[in-house]
Amino acid sequence: LQVAKDAGLHVYVALAPSYPESDESDLRHTLSAIRDLEPIMVFHEPINVRAENVARSQRHAESLGVTLHTEVFDTRESWVTYALDSLQTVERLADELGLSRQLHLWPDQSLGSLAVMRTMPDPEAHQAWLQRWWNRISEWPR
Repeated sequence: LQVAKDAGLHVYVALAPSYPESDESDLRHTLSAIRDLEPIMVFHEPINVRAENVARSQRHAESLGVTLHTEVFDTRESWVTYALDSLQTVERLADELGLSRQLHLWPDQSLGSLAVMRTMPDPEAHQAWLQRWWNRISEWPR
């Protein structure tokens, strides 16, 4: 990415999918490195449980001798907690690091389901937050 930036290309970064192993410290370090590239956009999405993503990742990790924290995928509720925490952590870190304008979160559509909405302390605020990100129009170079 640095070579592309040095060559005058516009840099867009997809921090996706992120895994449960990416804790706040790791995300902060990654976003700090990304910030130095002056990206046009930074996209973020936590890994979701569709399309055998988890099983495929688990098999690959095992083949490399790496242990993944797949317990967050054991139930729908634990995945929702993980996904929202990941998205909100990246949102907060982007704000702290001066990347808010460039941030584009990709919350999974299932985070707006009726089942999830019923668990939210403020369903209207949650829905508004999701809609803001779902309707976000990506930045273009100036």
